[in-house]
Amino acid sequence: MQLVETALIAVALGCDAFAVGMGVGTRFCQPRQVFRLSFHFGLFQFLMPLLGWFIGVNAFGLVRQWGPWLAFGLLFFIGARMTYESFHPEEIPTDQECRDPTRGMSLVVLSLATSMDALGVGFSIGVLGQSLLVAAVCIGITACAMTWAAMKLGSRLSSKFGQRMEIIGGIILMAIAVKLLIA
Repeated sequence: MQLVETALIAVALGCDAFAVGMGVGTRFCQPRQVFRLSFHFGLFQFLMPLLGWFIGVNAFGLVRQWGPWLAFGLLFFIGARMTYESFHPEEIPTDQECRDPTRGMSLVVLSLATSMDALGVGFSIGVLGQSLLVAAVCIGITACAMTWAAMKLGSRLSSKFGQRMEIIGGIILMAIAVKLLIA
């Protein structure tokens, strides 16, 4: 996988983490909360592509001929879903006493939810027979940094900016999916 593609995938996958981090950061932005969410999002974004890659490599014999099409389908679906969901944002609860999402099971669920796309990307890379370790590290660090930045800036940024980031991320993934079929 080329460096530019890796960077674009990392930023595209980090857009979910950015959007969630920005939303969480508007209410929960203490240093420990920022660290917890950033660390966990980065860790899950690092681990999920590895898991997806492992599954993709082991299934390679079954999908040798259909691998590029399967990779295209997964990346395109993920990108389209990200773009679609950006136009249907979830409502933020208005009560001031909501639970801290950077602790306990909420943290694990958010980490899994924002990293499911990375599982599909890892699977696609595995099916294509490409190396993933450097990409996984780049994806994890990028997600961590984007979450940290989003939480720090969350109270100052408008909610529309997060929506635009998710749209851009979805378009990047769909463009990379199309490139897989052309190349």
